[in-house]
Amino acid sequence: MKISDFIKEKILGLILIIIVQITVVIFLLPFNVTIGISIYIFLIPICIYLISIIIEGYKKKAYYDFLENNLDKLQEKYLISEILKEPEFVEEKILKQVLEETGKSMIENVNKYKFKVEDYKDYIEMWIHEIKIPIAASKLIIENNKTEVTKNIGEEITKIEDYIEQVLFYARSSTVEKDYFINKCLLKDIVNSVIIRNKELIVYNNIEVNLHDLEKTVYTDSKWCIFILNQIIQNSIKYSKKDNKKIEIFSNESEENVMLYIKDNGIGISDKDISRVFDKSFTGQNGRIIGKKSTGMGLYLCKKLCDKLDLKIEISSEENIGTLVKITFPINSYTNLKNK
Repeated sequence: MKISDFIKEKILGLILIIIVQITVVIFLLPFNVTIGISIYIFLIPICIYLISIIIEGYKKKAYYDFLENNLDKLQEKYLISEILKEPEFVEEKILKQVLEETGKSMIENVNKYKFKVEDYKDYIEMWIHEIKIPIAASKLIIENNKTEVTKNIGEEITKIEDYIEQVLFYARSSTVEKDYFINKCLLKDIVNSVIIRNKELIVYNNIEVNLHDLEKTVYTDSKWCIFILNQIIQNSIKYSKKDNKKIEIFSNESEENVMLYIKDNGIGISDKDISRVFDKSFTGQNGRIIGKKSTGMGLYLCKKLCDKLDLKIEISSEENIGTLVKITFPINSYTNLKNK
């Protein structure tokens, strides 16, 4: 609160008092009142008014400064009414009441929206689980009627299945902490699960996969980690070159971390795109290549889930040379937690 703004509000009142006092002194002239008494009568109300302005200004400045300072510090600014002191003047009481009513109304509206979102999320999850039944049935029919046509249909159904899983993980990504279980996992088992899952795509695209140095133990949620690795492996397959396709997966360990590397010799990522690959819906140059359409959600979800799981994901790439993805698993905090 600026004192100058407060004084401007009180100027009119001061001018009116001065006018009233001048009128009073003029009326007293016929009564032969001494100059000293006239000055006293003129100044006393004005001085009292000025003192009241100073006291009021001091209180209001202290109150509004307190309000502004705490508002800046609050992350949830709608809770400002909860930290206000007991009102000392009328305006403060009114303001506190207004803030409380506004905050209450906002929380009620947020809860309504939250319930709607939760209902929609529950519906999406239910729909995903329901749609998996006809997909599984379709894959079984294809398995029992193998032809070149059904093989191609099977590949498209696998893509549909992957996109459905992406939707499921996206729906759950805002509440990962309620849906993950940190446990002791072997990197080799996680990687093998992803490779087996993509076996047909790897064989179909004639990609050489080299796995080594994966006998490392990490503490993570295997389900979420498999999803993250699956998105990365599928990108390596999707953006592989025409010939001599390779994917190498390995790890090494330091005192504090286990680093998992996924390296390919694909078409790579341009320098102008590399800094934005984790942005939501960002497809970049590669995503716009004909036949390589992309939603731009895979790496965004990988980054979001890694952040939730306290993992660090980094990407380095050189166009027409290949891409290296590094995922860092911290071992000290989880290991210490498990050993307690």
